[in-house]
Amino acid sequence: MSSSFLSPAGGRPARLLAMAALAGSLTVLAGCANDTASSSVYSYGQAQREQIVRLGTVDAVRSVTIQNDRSSGAGALAGGALGGVAASTIGGGTGQVLATIGGGLLGAMAGNAVENNMGKSQGLEITVRLDNGETRVIAQAADVAISAGQRVRVISGNGPTRVVPM
Repeated sequence: MSSSFLSPAGGRPARLLAMAALAGSLTVLAGCANDTASSSVYSYGQAQREQIVRLGTVDAVRSVTIQNDRSSGAGALAGGALGGVAASTIGGGTGQVLATIGGGLLGAMAGNAVENNMGKSQGLEITVRLDNGETRVIAQAADVAISAGQRVRVISGNGPTRVVPM
């Protein structure tokens, strides 16, 4: 390693660069998560598997919000790192340490809020009366137009249940 990387004068830019690279990497990883509630998306493990198809008529459709129920923590981590790096440039001595800690905490809270907002999507709660007389309610992404009175297929087995137009 060069001595400028370890010296106090050269340490801050190197540290800032390392923290920014870490935060950027975490942001990219968080973007790789691809949970979906779409009726048109199958996971690799669901492909080529037999599923049960039941026919029915849509009784009601209601708009809902679908929220990811697990957080990766990447938003809080990236926000905390960026907040700490940004605040570390404030003041000197004990004040700088306190600013860095406060910036890290505020950044973590903001990053977590952003991640939680990104984990929300518009969905539909669909009530279907099956031809056998049973009623089922399925929530899924609002990516396919479905309305009351419409004939649909309810596909289930070995994974999520889907409602798709006939």
